[in-house]
Amino acid sequence: MKKINDKLLVGSLEECGLPGLNIDAVDMRVDTGAQTSSIHVDNIEEFEKDNELWVRFDIHPDIHNVDTIVQREAKVKAQRHIKSSNATRQKRYVIDTKIQLGDATWAIELTLTDRSAMSYLMLLGRQAMEGRLIVDPEQEYLLKED
Repeated sequence: MKKINDKLLVGSLEECGLPGLNIDAVDMRVDTGAQTSSIHVDNIEEFEKDNELWVRFDIHPDIHNVDTIVQREAKVKAQRHIKSSNATRQKRYVIDTKIQLGDATWAIELTLTDRSAMSYLMLLGRQAMEGRLIVDPEQEYLLKED
């Protein structure tokens, strides 16, 4: 893993783990133009647990096999209006979870949305990168090369 000024060098596409959701590998687009990170989910259901709002949802962690579906649950941190890539505003659930890139793991906010029209199921935005990553947009999967 290459570091520059203690920041991890990543490409425009990387594979990450989401240990808080018990997912080992998800292909994601690293997008410095997006403020918020998001992941594609289906079948979002609200429920209450310990007097707090939670959601249950389905994820397709393998981009090459959409038949693979895992169901996960997470506590809702917030519900926000987010401007999507096509400039429409959507109300999205926000959860806190951990991301793992290479040997680094840290907490991020992740919005749950329908990204089925997008090429990648997850998008990593600026908030999650701040102070941790440098992006080389010409490269892809730099962390897999180690």
